[in-house]
Amino acid sequence: MRPVDFIADNEVKLLHCGTEFFPDLMEAIDAAQYDVYFETYIFADDDTGHAVLDALMRAAERGVTVRMITDWFGTGAGRVKRMHAQLLAAGVEHRIFNPWFKRGIARTHRKICVVDRCIAFVGGININDDMFCDYDHNIALSAPRWDFAVAVRGPLVANIHREAVAQWRRLGKMPLTERIGLYNEMRQANKAAVENATTVQAGFVVRDNFRNRHTIQKAYLQALGRAKKSVLLANPYFAPGRKFRRALSQTAQRGVEVILLIGVGEHWLQDAVAHSFYPKLLASGVRLVEYHKTQLHAKVAVIDDEWATVGSSNVDGLSLFLNQEANVVIKDAAFARSLRREIEQAIADGIEVHEHEYQHIGRFRRIGYEIAYVVYRTLMRIFAVGKYA
Repeated sequence: MRPVDFIADNEVKLLHCGTEFFPDLMEAIDAAQYDVYFETYIFADDDTGHAVLDALMRAAERGVTVRMITDWFGTGAGRVKRMHAQLLAAGVEHRIFNPWFKRGIARTHRKICVVDRCIAFVGGININDDMFCDYDHNIALSAPRWDFAVAVRGPLVANIHREAVAQWRRLGKMPLTERIGLYNEMRQANKAAVENATTVQAGFVVRDNFRNRHTIQKAYLQALGRAKKSVLLANPYFAPGRKFRRALSQTAQRGVEVILLIGVGEHWLQDAVAHSFYPKLLASGVRLVEYHKTQLHAKVAVIDDEWATVGSSNVDGLSLFLNQEANVVIKDAAFARSLRREIEQAIADGIEVHEHEYQHIGRFRRIGYEIAYVVYRTLMRIFAVGKYA
């Protein structure tokens, strides 16, 4: 089965940072007449969070069915508890994903909103202020967080809506027979895809621990295998498995320009793990650029100005092998070029790592990087039941 089923005749709008995303999101919610399905990892207790929360509650007060899912860990136990009472009082239906890790350690890292089955938002942007760090809201950023989402109109919205409804149902009380029926229903849901080279083709890909365990990684690997000219990949947490790293190296060795833009400076272990990969990637011809200007949170890529993706999935063990994620993949030259321009500007703002510079780092630091990788790999293999390699 193909990892991505593309559907034609969509309109996909790129939204850069919260300054573009939140006005469009709240405008759509304020215009809702029938239903809103909303899912996020972080829902901060700040001005941005209050504004989005108010929009959702206003919709419910108008009689719109509003169903909202927030991750217990990402949003925080205290924040979720307070928000839950407030939402229920306003008529918003609210479910909390995996409170107290009752269903294992997997989180919903997805950022999805579907309004009236007409417009859908998917991407990496949480509900929090652009100017404050997402893992510590007391830390101010020097520039707006670098992140993206897309607004989708057209036939693909039906697929995104179907997945949002299924997620809502899964988090409720369902008999086993009904859960099996839902599983089979979702397996067959996206079979009837169409292809049309003259219109914007887009696909919706999710990762979960049931029917779509490797879907997002397969989408990347297939695109890398077909790359002919260039690969631009931006990600904040770079720690993929061996198969993904090998695909990047082999693509560069074929003569394709491969540039990785990596966010650094958030978590020392994450940075050390990424650094452990640098020697082999650099030796194979992959260009590495570290982004220090502000917090890089985007999970985006452009290949050959034909294939692009925007979503929630990091290129690391948690996103590719454990958490629930959602990406939109777009096959459209105009969209790819617009995203390429954004990534190229960020690359220009970054600091490139050169092979000869990296060869001169101290032995103890290099050993530290290798130890960090071994620790990370061991943890991922335990949590992801051996799927990370």
